[in-house]
Amino acid sequence: MTPLAPSQATVLRYGLITVTGTGIGTATVARMLDPQATGAARLLGPQEHLPLGAMPVIVSETTLYGATCVEALMRRWTAGLPRPWLVLLADAPARPVPDARYLVRALESRLAGVARVPYLPVLRAVRGPDEALEHKDVRAAAQGLRHTIEGK
Repeated sequence: MTPLAPSQATVLRYGLITVTGTGIGTATVARMLDPQATGAARLLGPQEHLPLGAMPVIVSETTLYGATCVEALMRRWTAGLPRPWLVLLADAPARPVPDARYLVRALESRLAGVARVPYLPVLRAVRGPDEALEHKDVRAAAQGLRHTIEGK
C-alpha cells in the first residue's frame, strides 16, 4: 500500500462522539457527513482525542436518556475545545418527550448548533450505512444535515 501524497491525504473534518452507543444510526450519520467516503468524518473511539481542526459532532438519540447523556458530556466539556454540534437522531416517528426537548434547549447556548435527523425506518432493514444511502429518504436527510451544519 502506497502512502497518500499530501494533496491526496484526507483531513478529518468531523469527529463524531456518540453518547448512546454505536449503531446503524450513528454509522449512517458519519456517512451522511462524508458522502464520498473519503474519511472526512468518523466516529472517535473511547478516550480518543479530537484531532486539531476537526469539528466535534455529538450524536444522540432523541430520548430523555440521550439528552441526559449529552448534558453529562457537556458538563465535562472544556473551554479549550470548540463548541460541538449536536445531531439528534429521531428514535421514533414522534416528537421527543418534553423533558428531553427542555434539556436540549437548555444546552443550546453551549453548542455550535443542533441538527435533527428525522426518523428513518429504513435503517432497521439495511446492512450498513452505504446501503442506507441508497434510499431517497436517507439521502434527503443527509443533504439536510450537511446544509444545517455547513450552512450551505
